[in-house]
Amino acid sequence: MIMTETINSTTLGRQLKITERELMGYSLGGLMYTPAHNKKACDFLISKKYSGLRSAAFCLEDAIADGSEAEALNTLENTFTELNKAVNEGQIDTDDLPYLFVRVKSPEQMKRVFELTENSRIFSGFIFPKFDVGNAYIFLENLLKINETADNIIYGMPILESVSIADVKSRIENLSKLKVITDSYRDFIVNIRIGGNDFCSRYGVRRKINDTIYDIRVISDIISDIVNIFSADYVVSAPVWEYFENPNDSSEGWKTGLRTECEKDIINGLFGKTAIHPSQLPVIDDVMAVTYSDYMDALSILNWNDSSLAVSKSAEGNRMNEQKVHTRWAEKVLLRSAIYGIRENK
Repeated sequence: MIMTETINSTTLGRQLKITERELMGYSLGGLMYTPAHNKKACDFLISKKYSGLRSAAFCLEDAIADGSEAEALNTLENTFTELNKAVNEGQIDTDDLPYLFVRVKSPEQMKRVFELTENSRIFSGFIFPKFDVGNAYIFLENLLKINETADNIIYGMPILESVSIADVKSRIENLSKLKVITDSYRDFIVNIRIGGNDFCSRYGVRRKINDTIYDIRVISDIISDIVNIFSADYVVSAPVWEYFENPNDSSEGWKTGLRTECEKDIINGLFGKTAIHPSQLPVIDDVMAVTYSDYMDALSILNWNDSSLAVSKSAEGNRMNEQKVHTRWAEKVLLRSAIYGIRENK
């Protein structure tokens, strides 16, 4: 877990100033979901069982069967009690735990969830499902009230997945209204998430292992509009990839498909991804790392020392770098390199 508020780069000879909220938004990697009544969650978190687990979400919504909410809340309370005990007894350091979020079923559930976390530093925030103009205000007002008594900042992550956003006739109007509402609480919003499966469900479509979400044009159009309206001010993360490792099948088609989609996520302005299986995490992490050529170009752009020209060849000599046009891209690349590292060009 990275909690510093400024990333220093001596190589650059300058600082990339970034708030804790923004840094967290880029540091979530693959946000792995688990049902809130998973009794093994505490064990795999304390043992650091899964490589690349940077953030986790306990789900009290879709993953919980009707009638089992009370059981899920009790299990979630036990999980946080055990985790807090492990931290207090020195069994694990707070910074060794991933960011921990809870996907609540409704705004009314937020107060109960916050109480069971014991106002602990290990609780990072809430995920708001089916976030739309009908519930956005109450979700965000409840978040604001909780922060009035919390010892540390509790963040929110809205999921855009409702019918009003899917429907092309109402999409732009509703997204624009949501942006206005959300902006009033911006300091508490760490990430905007996209519920790709909910959108696919509405149209009865589903991608195969060799497809990406961008091959489903009706869904790709929704993603494009969300990025258009939100990504200038927020980190927008990508929908879940449904395929994962099968112990009985040595084929790695799922991994190839995930890597391809993650690369397209980044190209299309999304960062980070929802994960449903630990085997997905190393793949997501690897794609989040920057290529060596991108890193070198970012350094060149941010260390520009030519007073007469604002354009030059890339480090590899095969593309154009423009100081004014590519500065924001370069800052994001440098930030990714600080969090996820640098990988070979591939």
